[in-house]
Amino acid sequence: MRKEKMAAGVGAGTTYSMGLNLLLLVAMVATNILSLYHLSSSHRLFSSPPSLPLSSSSSDDQPPEHLLRQLHTIRATISHLSHLHSHPSDASSSSSTPPPPSELVLFSRLSPISSACASHPTLLRQYMNYTPFSTCPSSSSSLAESLLLRGCHPLPRRRCFSLIPTSNPATLSKLQDPNLFSVRSTLDLSITQLLRLAQVSRAAPINLALDVAGGSGSLAAALRRASNTTVLTTTLNLGHPFSQTAASRGFIPLHSPLQARFPVQDGVLDLVRTGHAVNRWIPVPVLEFMVYDVDRVLRPGGLLWIDHFFYSLYE
Repeated sequence: MRKEKMAAGVGAGTTYSMGLNLLLLVAMVATNILSLYHLSSSHRLFSSPPSLPLSSSSSDDQPPEHLLRQLHTIRATISHLSHLHSHPSDASSSSSTPPPPSELVLFSRLSPISSACASHPTLLRQYMNYTPFSTCPSSSSSLAESLLLRGCHPLPRRRCFSLIPTSNPATLSKLQDPNLFSVRSTLDLSITQLLRLAQVSRAAPINLALDVAGGSGSLAAALRRASNTTVLTTTLNLGHPFSQTAASRGFIPLHSPLQARFPVQDGVLDLVRTGHAVNRWIPVPVLEFMVYDVDRVLRPGGLLWIDHFFYSLYE
């Protein structure tokens, strides 16, 4: 009886332990399955968000259309410039404009030239068409003044020798402007009246003056005799030896167009006189800049003499 009870107890314990092990195995498998399911669902959640928020956020973060077009243009320009830099022969062959003269390229490396010169390539090419280390062409003077009148100032420098003047302009030095010594109308102002006006307005003494478009230097001669004044004269020849005539009389001719900046320090002149060439035929912007430049070079209390300024009735 005791043996049968012991055998029955052993069988019951074995069955209990096997059931417990089976229960633990089922619990372990279920736990692993739940863990795998949880991990897979979390991966889908973080890797692929809902379609609606994605589309809305992408539409909000997308740059404007005009910025994209500008970006494409900049990229195309950079690509084109890189291609030209790496293939300079292609750029030269594709351009229809001939290359600039070698002398002009050399000058551009020494010092800058005026940007207005590039607006007149035909005249500039003719002016720079010369043989270095020889005599300058006979047309140099007319070409130079044509470029100066068109705003090409300063002119490109050249390596050629200037021509010798064929005639002596000293005979022209005897010519004088009669309006500087006698009064014929209310528009005339003689040198005597000018000096008296300077005394009354406390602008005297007149030691240094500038004569704009002064021709052959008649005002410089008259002021030197009357008050020993030094006069700078801006002049262009325009087919006549005005500059040479002023120089032969002992005056300083400044070969400069009207639209050029006066080569004078600020606030040092006692008198600025504009001749007959300064009139309403000058474009308004050029005339405006010239008046402001006159204000720049005149000292406080200096005089501006506008001599015979003509205009039409509607002005």
